Amino acid sequence: MQTMVRQLMAGVAITALVALGPSSLMAQQQQDRQNSVDEPVKGSNTAEKSKPEDVHRTQPGDQYQPEHNILSDIPTEQPGAKPGVPQLSQAEFEKAKKIYFERCAGCHGVLRGGATGKALTPDLTRELGFDYLRDFITYGSPGGMPNWGTSGDLPKEDVELMAKYLLNDPPTPPEFGMKEMRETWKVIIPPEQRPTRKMNDINVENLFSVTLRDTGEIALIDGGSYKIVSVLPTGYAVHISRISASGRYLFVIGRDGKINLIDLWMEKPDTVAEVKIGLEARSVETSKFKGFEDKYAIAGAYWPPQFVIMNGDTLEPMKITSTRGMIVDTQDYHPEPRVAAIVASHFSPTFIVNVKETGKIMVVNYDDLTNLKITNIEAERFLHDGGFDRTGRYFMVAANARNKVGVVDTKENKLMALVETSTTPHPGRGANFIHPKFGPVWSTSHLGSEAISLIGTDPEKHPDQAWKVVQELEGQGGGSLFIKTHPNSKNLWVDTPLNPEAEIAASVAVFDIDNLDKGYEVLPIGEWSGITEGTRRVVQPEYNKDGTEVWFSVWNAKDQQSAIVIVDDKTRKLKHVIKDPKLVTPTGKFNVYNTQKDVY
Repeated sequence: MQTMVRQLMAGVAITALVALGPSSLMAQQQQDRQNSVDEPVKGSNTAEKSKPEDVHRTQPGDQYQPEHNILSDIPTEQPGAKPGVPQLSQAEFEKAKKIYFERCAGCHGVLRGGATGKALTPDLTRELGFDYLRDFITYGSPGGMPNWGTSGDLPKEDVELMAKYLLNDPPTPPEFGMKEMRETWKVIIPPEQRPTRKMNDINVENLFSVTLRDTGEIALIDGGSYKIVSVLPTGYAVHISRISASGRYLFVIGRDGKINLIDLWMEKPDTVAEVKIGLEARSVETSKFKGFEDKYAIAGAYWPPQFVIMNGDTLEPMKITSTRGMIVDTQDYHPEPRVAAIVASHFSPTFIVNVKETGKIMVVNYDDLTNLKITNIEAERFLHDGGFDRTGRYFMVAANARNKVGVVDTKENKLMALVETSTTPHPGRGANFIHPKFGPVWSTSHLGSEAISLIGTDPEKHPDQAWKVVQELEGQGGGSLFIKTHPNSKNLWVDTPLNPEAEIAASVAVFDIDNLDKGYEVLPIGEWSGITEGTRRVVQPEYNKDGTEVWFSVWNAKDQQSAIVIVDDKTRKLKHVIKDPKLVTPTGKFNVYNTQKDVY
């Protein structure tokens, strides 16, 4: 089973199955490549020597899902021709650029300098030669390269075009600075014209912000009545929703870098400001330290590699900081280290900004934006997502391609540990609970294995267990994206939406926290939805405010029916199914209170 899962996740753009964590699935490819034995043989006749038809094998092409990458449509200039390098016409260049940004850039980098995949810079590709590149693209590799040609995803002429494209210098997408941001910045309703008190009868604390991935919208759903309050246009494929410290403002960010600021106090909640902070992005957060509530927001971009601090109630961009710099272990310069998770400290006026490719955790003090102070914590490469421990002091972040979880003390601003886990941890924000034997733990599930790692988080009362995997549970299988519990619950929920077996992808495992050794119960969420078509991927358990219900997205294709299934947490029985034509590709769900208070 583990081998099947690893092969399924090898394809570069499987990552785009998940607007919830773009590029997260690339991590497995890096790990596989490190273990791969099919290193390129230099020279133009490499294809004959390497016998690709015998060596390069991957999963069938129909398991590959293309990545939507906004950069594919961004105008870029074709680099000048070089002697001995095949020259592309403008039409060929545009076509090859689109293919590369949609299917390859997430792993190999926008500038082809290597991200979670190997570098494809011209000095390397020209040494390998056209024949090798053509055959490698055609047949793929057991180390994770998809078999683009033999799978039928790319016809022969496109394979040859991409081989030529890789011999040319890479184009550079445009930068996106203050001028470009301010041109996109809109204040639709100024703060002074907004309500001074809540003007609706919505129970905002139990409201859910639900990503409608493929329509570029979010749905606001009432957690009591299960009715859709409104559907609002946003950026494409909203990755996360975050709530201001006061609970009034909802921030959502799309893959295209667009942020919507939504006022939940209005008679009908709606967008009051918006801005684009880059060409591709995933993270947004708001200031939470006492005295700075609702004052600032921060967002991080994949391209250009940077983060921006904004005014909290208007989204006016105020301070942009680049994340380009040196990789923590090799000390080599990286031109495009992407901003992954961002969280706000409760102990100081700081944002914790995770930089994926360099492995740095940047603690950004927002007390003085003119004299911005940044503490760089060297952790591990390929930082992705994570959340706080139960006290809110320690931030736990997955370095997924390195199979580690970093632990940062946000009070002292220092790295406490790098904890070894199973293959490709993918916690979302993780799950905190009191283990009957080891005390407080934070847990993560994994993309590349069925393991669920429980890490001790109490250095005072349980010092022997702190920052160690105290127990490893066995779940249904790999392909997990999220794990969840609640302080009022005795259940631990684990999804597996990217498992290659349809039955596992359409169900969830649930453990009894008081009796973890008895194993898990499987609940057929996809079947309970009543949907009979499609893959029915069940993704992201999310609790209501009181911790009495768990909501699951049944995520289907854009042209197929999707649903949200609500389960009674105590009885583990079906409670309600939300079906509506407006619920197109629902993925992430964010309860306002739990997100505001970091309850997970």
